[in-house]
Amino acid sequence: MKRLFSTLAVAGLFVAGTNTVSANVASAMVAYQDAAPEASKGFTQVLKEMFITGGAGFMGIVLLCLILGLAVAIERIIYLNMATTNTTKLKQQVEDALASGGVEAAKEVCRNTKGPVASIYYQGLDRADESIDSAEKSVVAYGGVQMGQLEKNVSWLSLFIAIAPMLGFMGTVIGMIQAFQKISAVGNLSASLIAGDIQVALLTTVFGLITAIILQIFYNYIIAKIDSIVNDMEDSSITLIDMLVDHKK
Repeated sequence: MKRLFSTLAVAGLFVAGTNTVSANVASAMVAYQDAAPEASKGFTQVLKEMFITGGAGFMGIVLLCLILGLAVAIERIIYLNMATTNTTKLKQQVEDALASGGVEAAKEVCRNTKGPVASIYYQGLDRADESIDSAEKSVVAYGGVQMGQLEKNVSWLSLFIAIAPMLGFMGTVIGMIQAFQKISAVGNLSASLIAGDIQVALLTTVFGLITAIILQIFYNYIIAKIDSIVNDMEDSSITLIDMLVDHKK
């Protein structure tokens, strides 16, 4: 009799535990189904919804800064990549042409080569018949012109980097002002009353900072590329003057 009672008790506990587990699993499934639509949203969809929530005013201006900044960055990257040349190969070709065919042969090599280094070589060789000082002055002057071409429109990119977070902060301040105006009009502090305005205010700051971060990465890459080309130009200018001195001798 006691054994039967013990068996029935164990069976009862097993059934109760099974029901509890089933209830927990069912609750978890319901919670997962409720959260599934949120989890299934991609990053682009979430970003789009946040952009729409932020409003078309300041968010549109920040987006315009991002588009214009990316346009300038892409244009500069393409230009700088086209301006990059194999300076070691060019030096050797100019030196060989100068030794075998003279100044005109070296100038022809520079005409057939793209980039600021080849242009500087050509300007120096074009004044080689006058004097070494004249050729050196021509190289220095034209090097400044080429540096200006390399740095063209980069200031606009830095401007967009500075403006984007400022616009985001301005949107935040305006949103907070609107939230406090609602509080003063109603007369009581309600989280649901000001939550929307605060959310809009913070979203403008987020998008402004995201825009500035993206453009800053491109800006640093462009500056590093310009510095590399300028170093090649300076080194090539010194090499050209040495080659002209040897050629005069």
